[in-house]
Amino acid sequence: MNPSARKTFNQNFTEEKYADFLVDLNTGLKNPIEFRIAETPVFLTDDFRDRLLQAGEEIIATILKPDFKAQSERAIPDKWRVANENDHPHFIALDFGVCKDEEGNIVPKLIEMQGFPSLYGFQVHLAETYRHTFNIPGNQTIFFNGLSKSSYLDLLQKTIIGPYEPDEVVLMDVDAPNQKTGADFYITQGYIGTPVISLNELIQEGNQLFYKTASGEKKRIRRIYNRLIFDEIANDPQIFDKVVDIRKPLDVEWITHPNWFYRISKYTMPFLEGAYIPKTQFLHELKEIPEDLQNYVLKPLFSFAGQGVIIDIMDGDIEKIQDPDNWILQEKVTYQPVLESPDGGVKIEVRLLYLWPDGDKKPTLALNLARLSRGKMIGVRYNKDYDWVGGTVAFMHK
Repeated sequence: MNPSARKTFNQNFTEEKYADFLVDLNTGLKNPIEFRIAETPVFLTDDFRDRLLQAGEEIIATILKPDFKAQSERAIPDKWRVANENDHPHFIALDFGVCKDEEGNIVPKLIEMQGFPSLYGFQVHLAETYRHTFNIPGNQTIFFNGLSKSSYLDLLQKTIIGPYEPDEVVLMDVDAPNQKTGADFYITQGYIGTPVISLNELIQEGNQLFYKTASGEKKRIRRIYNRLIFDEIANDPQIFDKVVDIRKPLDVEWITHPNWFYRISKYTMPFLEGAYIPKTQFLHELKEIPEDLQNYVLKPLFSFAGQGVIIDIMDGDIEKIQDPDNWILQEKVTYQPVLESPDGGVKIEVRLLYLWPDGDKKPTLALNLARLSRGKMIGVRYNKDYDWVGGTVAFMHK
């Protein structure tokens, strides 16, 4: 991490500034942000940034292989398979822990990946608020590939809106206004004009979908910017008796298609190789249980936000799993607490966020998200009662 930028930030940090920062961050939002925002951004060195770029390129190369869809077909649960899948994801997110290799170098290690949108709007707002409150220098950016805020938002609009009008594209989630990431939804609406709707607001006529505008007009939906994760409705077996069954062959485009949430996921990790990839195996293909189980974690393939992960594997845990074809055994990644806070080191995870509009040959690495942790796991739910933890963003030299 950039020691000069860190020293300057810490010397000038005050709790009063942080309080002002949170007020500014929430000003103008429909609802207050529901997840913890860290006191500080991350400042990357050029060397670590370049390692991230290399790691990302190696993973994307696997996704671009002609046989990737065939290879990842089993990843999609039959219950949640959606019709009319397209040929590529529009969003890719790669999560890397900040770790140390055998030579003592600080390196990224892949933790998880997803073919699903993240906080593509909120991160811009977050970075601008950090910059304004804490005087982040103008030579520091959150964007990759020479993008600026303006060119980034153009790329975001190209990806989500495409050839349609903004009001023909809806951002949809189960209960959109009350989601924890709802702030991102409405910030995105402000940037590119997409209405925000909930699943139960979809209206089906034949194979077409509509929604009601604020004025009561019925409007045809050409594209759905999908923020719905099926895990969130899985506990309601009669859900599609109450709302439109979005799994059916409807005359609508998906940005990104729900099947990609499964194709690019923990399921993909056993197919990856490289210095920044932890050894990962499908549990049902495991020939023998490693003797050093303390160096591995067990992860269910079909869960999100860290749910169901067994970090400290005990004797007998593997044998107890009744559906081993739905689990992976992954080499444990040890985060290094390299971010200096006023009272000790903090662990970092950096998420690379890609955009892949229709017509482009490959995805473009656009911006990032970062998370800080003092707990056993990175997620906000695992870091309650700590400070200098939570959601943030990484700055680096332009």
